[in-house]
Amino acid sequence: MEENKVIETVEETAAPAETAPATHERHDRRPRGDRKGGPRRNDRRGREPEVKEFEERVVFINRVSKTVKGGRRMKFTALVVVGDRKGRYGFALGKAAEVPDAIKKATEAAKKNIHHIKLVKGKTLSHEVVGQFGACNVYLKPAPEGTGVIAGGPVRAILELAGVANVCSKVYGSRAPINVIRATSQGLDSLKSYKEMKVLRGKE
Repeated sequence: MEENKVIETVEETAAPAETAPATHERHDRRPRGDRKGGPRRNDRRGREPEVKEFEERVVFINRVSKTVKGGRRMKFTALVVVGDRKGRYGFALGKAAEVPDAIKKATEAAKKNIHHIKLVKGKTLSHEVVGQFGACNVYLKPAPEGTGVIAGGPVRAILELAGVANVCSKVYGSRAPINVIRATSQGLDSLKSYKEMKVLRGKE
């Protein structure tokens, strides 16, 4: 008899636990999407892709070191050229402990150092010019339409991003990328328009 009573009491105490409603289930509430304001959406999907004002190109990356009391400190320098292919271009150097940071710093500095050139028919230069910087000389010569950009790496980068489509070039002297870029920029800055050249030659 006592065993039967024990079994009955165990069954009576276990019954309420089985019939107790689950607190984590929320079937009686409205769906999540019916909340005020609607479901959460990803705003990035609806955004249009941002149109960049300038195109960027990394010309040269170099690892440099500074010797201090505790040893050597390694950093990276990046030479970046930017341009809109419509007559505007810029270039700058950036230095940081990591390559992406150096490129970012150089890009931001290049956008603040913008140069303007005027292109003539056929997207070429108005006349021949020689750019000079230090021991580097860059010769630039206009070319007929369909020629393309005949130039080396640093010169090609700055000419293409500036919007020049037909040109011939030759580098004399120092071949350091930063010197080549500065000499090319000096040559482009010294370009004169067709009317200015006629005045200088006494034809107008």
